[in-house]
Amino acid sequence: MKSTTHESAEGRLPVFASLGVRNYRHYFFGALVSNNGTWMQRIAQDWLVFELTGSGLAVGITMALQFGPMLVLGLYGGVLADRYPQRRILLLTQMAMMALSGLLAAVTFLGLVNVTWVYVIAFLFGIVTTLDNPARQSFVGVMVPPRLLPNAVALNSGNFNLARLSGPAVAGLLIAAAGVAWAFLLNALSYLPMIYALATLDATDFEEAPRTGRGVGAFKEGLAYVAGHPRIIITIVLVFFIGTFGFNFPIILTAYAGNVFGGDSALYGALNSMMAIGSVLGAVLAARRETVTPTRLSAMSAGFAAGLIVLSLIGWLPAFMVVLVLAGLAGVSFNTMANASVQMEADPAVRGRVMSLYFVVMMGTTPLGSVITGWVTDSYGAPAALGLSGGICLAAAAGCYTAFHRLGLRPTAAV
Repeated sequence: MKSTTHESAEGRLPVFASLGVRNYRHYFFGALVSNNGTWMQRIAQDWLVFELTGSGLAVGITMALQFGPMLVLGLYGGVLADRYPQRRILLLTQMAMMALSGLLAAVTFLGLVNVTWVYVIAFLFGIVTTLDNPARQSFVGVMVPPRLLPNAVALNSGNFNLARLSGPAVAGLLIAAAGVAWAFLLNALSYLPMIYALATLDATDFEEAPRTGRGVGAFKEGLAYVAGHPRIIITIVLVFFIGTFGFNFPIILTAYAGNVFGGDSALYGALNSMMAIGSVLGAVLAARRETVTPTRLSAMSAGFAAGLIVLSLIGWLPAFMVVLVLAGLAGVSFNTMANASVQMEADPAVRGRVMSLYFVVMMGTTPLGSVITGWVTDSYGAPAALGLSGGICLAAAAGCYTAFHRLGLRPTAAV
């Protein structure tokens, strides 16, 4: 695979190094449009459920239905990602998501939507996501050489969070001006550039890994590989706590926007956009690094946890927004480093299964965290939910830092 990138004198890559690879560049810009639509739908969906029910718990149930299938089917998605061409899987999942978004737009335009419709479509989205995520993560390693993998992972994160910056802002204004149905429709249309990009990639430049067999043996091989790599185990344990208790902002920010600050969907979109500003900054910082150290990984998770605790103590909107930026920076920096660390540690032949386990832990446990966070939010208020989440994540960061250093693990680097 050809690349036009060069390393700096300090051994760091240029921020946009992976965009020198043609296939990745086309994929990146297709994903940017699609991700904007995804964030518009997420804001619209959360706000619709909150408007229909007035309940943070109902928003939590929606999240549980959308992420729950990952817990049950996520490992199978990893087996498929290692066995079949990831591009083919992604084409199918993108078309399925486009159809589901179109269905939600249709029932909303027709005035038929209720919380049951949202629950069902969120659950179906969750099933498709269990196939999409492992293929999407391992496909990055197909498009770029190993040396550029950390950079490509970071740019993917930046792409996602750049859309997270613009998508909620557009969605908030669009919902206020025209209603949630238009956000759902625009998301359905946003899948078209991604589908086109995937269909036109040059397969002769792919760095294909060996394909695996089928069945229980493939599951066991992936789990045995993880069991023999303590760095992956500790990272996934830390991801479990951060993913379960730290990333429940759809629940908490809807409650802050509607109940704490007395705002509407525009304020909810603005709060998401403020956090996304920090997320983009965090992804850009991570894109320049070729190595991930246990100390840096633990420090970022601790910084994110501290941000949650500080947020729980703030009742003034401008200060809350400023700290949201910092929390977004630390959270995405942690996510990017954890993702890159696991991908670089995993052999390409088992990367799909390893990443599926990673996402089972990160996203499949969200139903547990979202229901707990929703209940705490409804019972004791959003600040209490934020403080509890931050305390749990801080304890996890300290524990995993100790485990990393007792094992004397070295930084992970691309090979």
